[in-house]
Amino acid sequence: MASVSASLPPPLLLTQRKPNLTSVQKLPFSPIRDRRSHSMGLMVKASGKSSESSDLDVISSIQNVWDKSEDRLGLIGLSFAAIVALWASLNIITAIDKLPVISSGFELVGILFSTWFTYRYLLFKPDREELSQIVKKSVADILGQ
Repeated sequence: MASVSASLPPPLLLTQRKPNLTSVQKLPFSPIRDRRSHSMGLMVKASGKSSESSDLDVISSIQNVWDKSEDRLGLIGLSFAAIVALWASLNIITAIDKLPVISSGFELVGILFSTWFTYRYLLFKPDREELSQIVKKSVADILGQ
């Protein structure tokens, strides 16, 4: 079980009014008032499995690719190209979303594909294992392993 403590400054624009904590009381943290410094502290408790190990796996795999690479300038260029492609695709999606009929059609196609993908790969355990094998094989092919 992990716990996090934070001390937040008072809101800049709401110094004269009392903060409304009615919606905060339903959340899984408890506000603590410090009367001397007029700051608000939060205590958050989390339970369950930690994602630190998966984060470390991703970071270590990126470090391995960086260390084993002979062409680091190519990796930098590839990452820059990926960022530009992400930016361009977000702008294209925003432009398509403004069109009245096409965005609804794409939304319907997305819902149908998500339903099919969930039924095909996520619903049953053997199918999830098959998807895991496909992803691992694709990652190995991309990284050249």
